[in-house]
Amino acid sequence: MPFFDAALAQRALSLLDLTDLSDNADEVGLEALCAKAISTPGPVAAICIWPRFVAQARTILGNSPVKIATVVNFPSGDEPLPEVEQQIQGALNAQADEIDLVMPWKAFLHGDPEPARIMIKNARSVCGEAPTLKVILETGEYPDLDRVREASELAIAAGADFIKTSTGKTAHSASLAAARTMLKVIAATGRPVGLKPSGGIRSLADATGYLALADEIMGPGWARPETFRFGASGLHQVLVDVIGGAAVGQASGPY
Repeated sequence: MPFFDAALAQRALSLLDLTDLSDNADEVGLEALCAKAISTPGPVAAICIWPRFVAQARTILGNSPVKIATVVNFPSGDEPLPEVEQQIQGALNAQADEIDLVMPWKAFLHGDPEPARIMIKNARSVCGEAPTLKVILETGEYPDLDRVREASELAIAAGADFIKTSTGKTAHSASLAAARTMLKVIAATGRPVGLKPSGGIRSLADATGYLALADEIMGPGWARPETFRFGASGLHQVLVDVIGGAAVGQASGPY
């Protein structure tokens, strides 16, 4: 595989949700994240940050093409529905462009899909049509791919614009097997739905695997910012290094 391919790295960079969901995230780090998001060799698709930083990010990024995504019901997926709705409304009031919602996956795995269905439907209602709703399934915690398929179908039927593999906060995050299952569900869906692999994507080799999978199942050219994202933090520097001709490396540290 062309792991030193600058064009491939540029493609992956344009699909990146540059992420800081660390426990010690602060305003200084946000400023640096926003600067990185719009820097040479080109803007990323979005930044993904805690809700408390959305208003500041909007001030910094202004009319930049970089979208502002934030997380709700994150990372546990266990928060009460009224609180999640308030989180979403607060994020929208602060001018977030995208909402990454953790579905109640534990209840789903224990045989009760209704909390997930209701939460996603209500999130869709609060968002309306404009903000992008990404639903995090937390696939690394699932016992098999059948459950990944079922969760993908549920999330899409309830109104998700994207289905996302993981929070990056569990022992097991994104996998090619889960992404393949999710893409097959997307391919069978009668409306546009995107995919966001997230967590554990640390190298151009990792990114290449997911892009090749999307090209195989959805067709070349399908993976663009409107339909495909990478959730990662350290991957940005790896891609910039490859584009600049430096030796390819691997991101270190947590998602």
